[in-house]
Amino acid sequence: MKSDNIMNIILVGKSHGKSRVLALNALTVAACCFVLVALVAAASWAGYSAAIGQTKDHEEPTDSELVAHWQNELGKQKAELASVQQNVQDQVDALTLRLGQIQGRLLRLDALGQRFVESGLVASDEFDFNQPAAVGGPEDSLPADSFSAPELTRMIDELERKMLDREQQLRLLDQVSSRQKLEDELYLEGRPITWGWLSSRYGYRSDPFTGKRTWHAGVDLAGKEGSDIISVAGGVVTYASERNGYGNLVEVDHGDGLVTRYAHCKTIKVQVGDVIQKGQVLALMGSTGRSTGPHVHFEVIRNGKSENPETYIKRASR
Repeated sequence: MKSDNIMNIILVGKSHGKSRVLALNALTVAACCFVLVALVAAASWAGYSAAIGQTKDHEEPTDSELVAHWQNELGKQKAELASVQQNVQDQVDALTLRLGQIQGRLLRLDALGQRFVESGLVASDEFDFNQPAAVGGPEDSLPADSFSAPELTRMIDELERKMLDREQQLRLLDQVSSRQKLEDELYLEGRPITWGWLSSRYGYRSDPFTGKRTWHAGVDLAGKEGSDIISVAGGVVTYASERNGYGNLVEVDHGDGLVTRYAHCKTIKVQVGDVIQKGQVLALMGSTGRSTGPHVHFEVIRNGKSENPETYIKRASR
């Protein structure tokens, strides 16, 4: 470097050892320094701007952004709550439907129980199916807890299972009872009158009009005119009109080839095809047809042949 502030820079090349000299004065050096400082300042500004941008990214949101965010969260929670409410409502509807079915079963069971009471199989003073069962007990000192939905569902399942079992048992008992009642209804026994006396037996006798020995296919039970004539068993009325010699006649078919006849009636109270029960009034006592006074001529016919009615009159009740 010379004393007049001129800087010489020698550049040496790789080929043939040649060199070049670059002369720099003070102005040139100052320009280079300025450029270098500008580059450093630009790089610093770029780094600062990037840091400021990152800082802005971490700044707290505005009020409008917070409101929008919480409105969105509230909407999600409302949707979840609506889903839970719908699920609960579906479960309640299902339980309500099952409770309705159980109520229907209980009504049928009560009806069966009432039939047992009316039939005499169950004492009416022991069971009253129109009243709820009597329960009670001291209050427990422990705190009471409400049943959960799964526990309530299990209880209903168990109740339905028990009710189904009881319903099957009661239906079987009802069938047995109905069959027994039907057999009792068809069991022929007793007198066809409520008051009166035996005035003529079954078999050969002296005819009241001719005095000759004739066959009497039934028994005569005398009584007060207009008194009730009742059926000695359940059955179906097959004849209810006047017949020669019998006067006004009622004939009842009891099934199994068994038929009864009630003759000389004053008034007939039933019609052909009527289903009658044991003890039901068929007619009123009279003296129609070939008769000497108010009485009922009572016959028992099995498979087309007459049998002695006294056998059935003296029969023990079932």
